[in-house]
Amino acid sequence: MAADKPSSKGQAWFCATGLPSDVIVEVDDMTFHLHKFPLMSKSRKLDQLIAEQGRKSSTATVTKQQQRETETEIEEEEEQQQRDDEEEDQYHISLPDFPGGSESFEIAAKFCYGVKIDLSSSTVVPLRCAAEFLELTDEFSEDNLISKTERFLSQSVFKSLKELLKALKSCESVMSLAESLGIVQRLIDSIASRASSTDPTLFGWPVNDGIVEVRGASSQALWNGIETGLRRKTLARTNNVESWFEDLALLSLPLFKRLILTLKTRDLSPEIIERCLVCYAKKYIPGTSRSNRKPSSASVVSESEQRELLETIISNLPVEKSPSRSSTATRFLFGLLRTANILNASESCKATLEKKIGFQLEQATLDDLLIPSYSYLNDTLYDVDCIERILGYFLDGLEEGNATGIETETGGNNNNNIYDNSVLQPALMLVGKLIDGYLSEIASDVNLKPEKFYNLAISLPDQARNFDDGLYRAIDVYLKVQLEKEKDKILKIMIEVS
Repeated sequence: MAADKPSSKGQAWFCATGLPSDVIVEVDDMTFHLHKFPLMSKSRKLDQLIAEQGRKSSTATVTKQQQRETETEIEEEEEQQQRDDEEEDQYHISLPDFPGGSESFEIAAKFCYGVKIDLSSSTVVPLRCAAEFLELTDEFSEDNLISKTERFLSQSVFKSLKELLKALKSCESVMSLAESLGIVQRLIDSIASRASSTDPTLFGWPVNDGIVEVRGASSQALWNGIETGLRRKTLARTNNVESWFEDLALLSLPLFKRLILTLKTRDLSPEIIERCLVCYAKKYIPGTSRSNRKPSSASVVSESEQRELLETIISNLPVEKSPSRSSTATRFLFGLLRTANILNASESCKATLEKKIGFQLEQATLDDLLIPSYSYLNDTLYDVDCIERILGYFLDGLEEGNATGIETETGGNNNNNIYDNSVLQPALMLVGKLIDGYLSEIASDVNLKPEKFYNLAISLPDQARNFDDGLYRAIDVYLKVQLEKEKDKILKIMIEVS
């Protein structure tokens, strides 16, 4: 049965077939004025509810008829019977907690009337759950809504990573039923499968700044100012990747955690998992990106939720150092560390992050190292203890990561100093220059204790410096500040004594 174009009037929805409605269905705050035959022909549940009301109405009618036989006022009896008959012509059905709400029921109702419906990745899961609730099965009516939505899932959604993420996001509104139907896990498994089979070069670092880098590289693919096909393909591929990550970041934290755990069980590059985590963190955790200090409008609000999200991100970050790691990644990790200090994250969480930063410290900048001291126990301007720990992780990483290679080169003779290794030397010298610059920066802090300055200065091996000019400058600044400080103390004492 095909219906004319339906219409919505305020909080009421009408199907204009030219016939008065005989079924009123209430879903959320919407009232649907429908007809029983289209609904009963497709939905087993509505068929049962309407039939049950019909039986109750028949019983009530017989009872009222028996009562009327004893009435003496015939005119009042006829008027009452007319009103009762009008009420009995309509069936009232209430569907509280309907999966997908009134929007899903409206689409399902249109389907029952034979109206062509357009499915999308964002609507198919709620509609599949609605069809299950209404029992729109093929056993009850041929080519029903359950089979239609399942075909769309198989033929359209499960063939695209982007569409899978949109469908997974839509599960949040119907989570209970989607879980019981196994849809959530099917989507997560399919996303993990497709991500593991995707070309790893699609997930190039960095997530946000990658567009600038690619555009810079693709600008070389211009001939006399004319855009070439290579440039267009490069930009199109980059935009596609960015869109994938944007869809991923729309997931709620529970769904995102489940997806990451599933990705980690697959033979998937740690870099891809890290990029997923970074993109999600940049969207919801303020302060992780220097270019955007403000959280997004959809970000979590409470401090506890931000702390939970932060610890989820950090605990799932791969510890391994990637050969393709860039300074942007290191800057992001320092942003996470600052946020972890502000949110008072667990010590194990901060230690994990410091260790990861230490493994790639040579790619940090001086600005990254200037972490404010957030503890009331420290009277220094910057968190020197944190940088000392990170430097220790860096040196430990050099020893552990290259011990095997050195043994191979020396034939098992480990008497050689590992810092003399030509592979380690560039990274070590970069860190040496970085630490000397840091020492010069913190040397002007009058509250910096001599032992802290000294311990950090001697932490680096001799091979980290070709020249000691940077260290001498830092010492000179520190001595001047400390002498001025002591001078003020002496003058104060002399004034008090005199």
